[in-house]
Amino acid sequence: MKVLYLSEWYPHRYDAMAGLFVQKHAIAVAGQGVDVCVLYLHHDTQIQKLEITDQTHDGIREVIVYYPDSYLSALRQGWKYIRSNWGKPDVCQLNVITKNALLPLWLKWRYKTPYIIIEHWSGYLPENGQYRQSSRLHHFLARIAVKHASQVLTVSQRLTECMQACGLRHPHYGHINNVVDDFFFMEKSAENKAPQTKRLLHVSCFDERAKNVCGLLRAVQQVAQKRQDFTLTIVGVGVDYAQVRTYADSLEFPNRMLRWTGELAPQQVAEEFGKADIFVMNSNFENAPVVLSESLATGTPVIATRVGGIPEMISSMFGRQVSPQNDSELAEAIDFMLDHYTDFDPAAIRAKGQQYSFAAVGLSLKKIYQSCTDSLVHINKK
Repeated sequence: MKVLYLSEWYPHRYDAMAGLFVQKHAIAVAGQGVDVCVLYLHHDTQIQKLEITDQTHDGIREVIVYYPDSYLSALRQGWKYIRSNWGKPDVCQLNVITKNALLPLWLKWRYKTPYIIIEHWSGYLPENGQYRQSSRLHHFLARIAVKHASQVLTVSQRLTECMQACGLRHPHYGHINNVVDDFFFMEKSAENKAPQTKRLLHVSCFDERAKNVCGLLRAVQQVAQKRQDFTLTIVGVGVDYAQVRTYADSLEFPNRMLRWTGELAPQQVAEEFGKADIFVMNSNFENAPVVLSESLATGTPVIATRVGGIPEMISSMFGRQVSPQNDSELAEAIDFMLDHYTDFDPAAIRAKGQQYSFAAVGLSLKKIYQSCTDSLVHINKK
């Protein structure tokens, strides 16, 4: 079976982390014997003429088109290249509904090729609001794309409900998990440490509008005024990183309470989870954050805000939920978990995390593709 991926986000030569969750879906499916080709178009103002790169990565073929001006021309040339060098797909997968939907729609019209949609974008959530603020043309294309899809998959039930509230209705909405790298599924580190020192961990892209790291710092400062038997390791970089670091300095934390690692490779992030006693995030809005899946895979209990798809992922067996934008409630939860994190069973948490493995997600997607092609055969026999 041949499956063509089209995605609004995907790792490229300027950002190896962009859309990594889409790449992992493709790798998971390839691991189930599916022939996957990714077509990604990247607007590049640093070049004078269109460039096409073609490479293989972990069993998937990646065709990336860097274009300086016309999107439609880039889409046509990208499809022409794939048609000549890889062939015609049996199924298409559209990741995030944008103008990329034009190709799956055309392939369905021209060849009756079925397509599914996997939506990750938090813009449909009312806390975000970007979809409702987008153009009428975007709304029209989104409605048409959803209408003609074989299935629409989202990473959380909350996202499904919000898409439907935006008028994007379909009889076959479903759920798909994000993928966690295999090296996150491990036993906790046996590294020696001071017996009275607990370790909090936060992993962030430092987008304050979404992640509210400054609110987390204020909550941690409240706890630090009561007790100092813990540290907070903060992993990542992003657009608001410098602002957050400056703000942290103004709060004057006790010496060595905060540890900033900057950007880490995925294996290094897994090592940090292995050392952590508690993972904490304070987002204003989310869908189904991959870092929570990674925390579950490593058996690390969680403190997270009650937003988006997080309540679907984190029950009282796996941690504590708090209200968003509530520093005091977050501080209380941190204080509680510092004394009670050992009450949570790492093995039970890791068992919950198994649903995010490459094997589990890849098999789920393969079955969905097969159902699309089976339905097409049924229709053609009529």
